[in-house]
Amino acid sequence: MSRLMHVATGPYAPPAPARELTAISADGARLHVEVHGPVDDTAAPAVVLAHGWTCSTAFWAAQIRELAVDHRVIAYDQRGHGRSPASPACSSDALADDLEAVLEATLAPGEKAVIVGHSMGGMTVMAAAGRPGLRAHAAAVLLCSTGASRLVAESTVVPMRPGRLRTWLTKHILGSRAPLGPVTPVARSILKYATMGPGSAPHMVEACARIVHACPRRVRHAWSNVLDLLDLDHGVRQLTVPTAVVVGTADRLTPPVHARSLAAALPHCLGVTELPGLGHMTPVEAPELVTGKIRELAMTYPQAKTYTQVKEGA
Repeated sequence: MSRLMHVATGPYAPPAPARELTAISADGARLHVEVHGPVDDTAAPAVVLAHGWTCSTAFWAAQIRELAVDHRVIAYDQRGHGRSPASPACSSDALADDLEAVLEATLAPGEKAVIVGHSMGGMTVMAAAGRPGLRAHAAAVLLCSTGASRLVAESTVVPMRPGRLRTWLTKHILGSRAPLGPVTPVARSILKYATMGPGSAPHMVEACARIVHACPRRVRHAWSNVLDLLDLDHGVRQLTVPTAVVVGTADRLTPPVHARSLAAALPHCLGVTELPGLGHMTPVEAPELVTGKIRELAMTYPQAKTYTQVKEGA
């Protein structure tokens, strides 16, 4: 079967960007960035989307399609994912560097945006919480299906009681070096079990499977090691902008315990939305709700309107 990086038709087919550019991170890593919507409209609120582990800008297709009508939507590929080349540096600091580089490359001085992170993208935001770049540009934040620490220990991908054995098994399953292979019925079933709610429609599962299976196995493995050791509890406490949290009650990778911990530690939490029966891929499983949350944040929290044009990438 084909190893397409995303589905080609339907609501989860990525729309063509209005502009593409390359952001250069602190260590020279090159990041593929897309800008959608009215790029030269100073009245259009800005939204920045950071995807999760093994995903790409294609993961945000549903949000981009709806928001780009009247928002300037900025999406980028995390290093090693999608169209961003792999880098030897894999760490939470690198994620923070990359987000700062994207903000610098796409937003004018003093301009603010709603910043949205899913899974590792949410961890990216938490890692950058104390950085000048994020503080200068974040009007509000939406964290989807994410956590700050104890990711492997709290995961319920392995259906057994919590403890050392479950943690060990989970670490080796998620950190496997084995290739995922083509997207087959069996592969779709495994991905659905691990990452999505039991009621997820086939076209949602297909869209996620195409994206995840396109991630190079070396990249998948390298970032799994980072997530295994991740501890961003300090970053949560530094995320002082208004922050909303979304989680699926059937999320096996970052169960609701993480969302509740975030809500308790965030200085300005707007609340937790728990979605019954949904899994880890909330922007795909509940596209209208996630898009609605982003719109609500963009309308509620003012953004500086100093934007003139997107900076050209190298």
